[in-house]
Amino acid sequence: MRHKHGYRKLGVDGAHRKAMLRNLATALVTHERIITTVPRAKELRRVVEKMITLGKKGELHGRRAAAGYLFEKDAVAKVFGDLATRFKDRKGGYTRILKTGNRAGDNASMALIELVDYELGAKK
Repeated sequence: MRHKHGYRKLGVDGAHRKAMLRNLATALVTHERIITTVPRAKELRRVVEKMITLGKKGELHGRRAAAGYLFEKDAVAKVFGDLATRFKDRKGGYTRILKTGNRAGDNASMALIELVDYELGAKK
């Protein structure tokens, strides 16, 4: 039984899972929209929602925590600058997951995860 198990294993060991989520979080913050598998998207949502909440608080401790998690300094600046101001009136639910069908190679269920105010083709 897997009662009260806190996260998805994603088929990899702990270090690989953490590195994968860090890479996905950095990519999502940078590009605001990425395509990945459904379980990865659901785990990524947990990470990114907390990251944006840290950005909205704007504290130094939160900035250092985000800098330790995200791989790029530009992504940290975007979380604490652009995203914090864009989501200042929203109390959570910063991401949206849309299922896009199955991957051709291995039939894995794929999803598009994006920030809720993402506009296609908009220059930011």
